[in-house]
Amino acid sequence: MSTSITAAPDDVVSAWPTTGAANAATAAGSAIARNARPSADYSKKLAEAQAVLAQAATQFVADQPSGVASVTQASSLGAEDMVISHLINSLQLDIPIFVLETGRLHQETLALLDQFKASSRAPVTVYTPVNESVVQFVAREGKDAMYQSIALRKECCNIRKMEPLGRALDGKKAWISGLRREQSGARADVPLIDTSEPRTKLNPLANWTWGDVWHYIAENGVAYNPLHDAFFPSIGCEPCTRAISLGEDFRSGRWWWEDESAKECGLHVKQHSDPDGDVSPRSTLRTIASAQASQTEAALSKAPA
Repeated sequence: MSTSITAAPDDVVSAWPTTGAANAATAAGSAIARNARPSADYSKKLAEAQAVLAQAATQFVADQPSGVASVTQASSLGAEDMVISHLINSLQLDIPIFVLETGRLHQETLALLDQFKASSRAPVTVYTPVNESVVQFVAREGKDAMYQSIALRKECCNIRKMEPLGRALDGKKAWISGLRREQSGARADVPLIDTSEPRTKLNPLANWTWGDVWHYIAENGVAYNPLHDAFFPSIGCEPCTRAISLGEDFRSGRWWWEDESAKECGLHVKQHSDPDGDVSPRSTLRTIASAQASQTEAALSKAPA
């Protein structure tokens, strides 16, 4: 079986999202054309990432008495995670990969997931939320409850992401993420290997720039989500992700109606930290107004001319 992940077919890499960002993306070109600019020490960073993954395969796979891998890659199918998965496959490392299918992902993401499962040498497991929990939450709070308060948004994240994550990591001694220091201020100190919690967290791309990521994608023909072409650098659930403008923070398109301090779903928040802070009534009103405006804008962008 081939160990490489080939470039995606046209219906994956060229399927433009039904958002207002599509026309702008068409004019500006692909994410590769805009971003593939390796840093001067790219080769060193690549070797570093390869070494971290190879060591993980030795320490948490080959050296396990049971023979069962005690490490796994968490993939959102974003650009960084696709690079890591490609490295795992090209190095023929026996590291399994998992994806959280929340039930609210973009169609473009789901199409990439199907293609990725079919082409990956490493096994790919998809975890979904408990259906009964989702049904009860939506019946009680509504499908778009995440716009009403941070508490409800976090409850939605807990049901759709955190509970499935717990199952995916059950019994694992380590996991691999696509965190990079450049992604946001909250991630500026991300270490290459984080042993501050009982489960080791490996961040092989911690030192990579956005240009490094896209240089690797271009150089190796790695499949990627076409939403990246439409100015979505960070892609999560459809209701909670928008395109960004030039100069905005990488993660400003995630939960954009919330204060900056609250912009994590919980997947990468340390157990002892509280990312939420205080939520004032004024902040809550601003949250609802911003979300309503964004919903109106999205509806207008889909309306026929």
